[in-house]
Amino acid sequence: MPNTASTLRSDQPLGIEGANRVADILMLFLGDSDEMGVTQIARALDRSKAVVHRTLQSLVSRNLLAQDPASRAYRLGPTAATIGARAFRDCDLRVVAEPILRVLRDQTEETTTLSQRIGLGRSYIMQFPSPQEIKMLVEIGRRFPLHAGSSSKVILSNLEPNEQQLVFDGALEKLTPQTVIDPKDLIDELGEVRRQGFAVSSGERQPGAGAVAAPVFDLSNRVVGGISVCGPQQRFDEGRIAALIPLVTDAAARISAGMGWQPRVREVL
Repeated sequence: MPNTASTLRSDQPLGIEGANRVADILMLFLGDSDEMGVTQIARALDRSKAVVHRTLQSLVSRNLLAQDPASRAYRLGPTAATIGARAFRDCDLRVVAEPILRVLRDQTEETTTLSQRIGLGRSYIMQFPSPQEIKMLVEIGRRFPLHAGSSSKVILSNLEPNEQQLVFDGALEKLTPQTVIDPKDLIDELGEVRRQGFAVSSGERQPGAGAVAAPVFDLSNRVVGGISVCGPQQRFDEGRIAALIPLVTDAAARISAGMGWQPRVREVL
């Protein structure tokens, strides 16, 4: 009678190798090439064409890959797309953002926030307070308009024109003397925010507050929220703002990537 334990142990390395090969092949399609041939894949993985071909056929049979009948090249199949969509559908913005915002707070020693778009408004859903004695804190859960403040403007600037118009047609409340409420001036400012990928505010939603914000996108390239670094206005001079911009935009890009977003050229309004 064969030793079952020995059989399982002897089979394990082959199983792991096969699983690694499947994973390595699928991950190749996360690069620049949408389609690849068996020779290209075998060369990239430093494996024999025969072994790679057998694995590719197994993936095709399960619709994880599809093969073009004319070029014989392989691309991701419908099952792979479904798995990816399911993973990002269940992705929680707060879970993705939390570690990144903690690091950003530690880097800047200012309060970091996460806002989520809610219809034609937004709400803060997370913050990590500054360790400094004088700091800015936000009200979690309260709904804010999209025309005032850097977190609002990075969201509004990336909405479709018809959605923006709904905001312009509503009541543009002047929250502070710095709040821009003229639609033409607001449209010009939003165009610049969209082009540069961040917004800076100084006392336009809350007196005495300064902030730098950047948008967060999802798998469908839709803006779902924004992050900010905020604090007392006197600490947000030109030099400080210039230093914060790359930190904030990089953090927002990493959160967006965690939500399934992939960088691509966005249309400028």
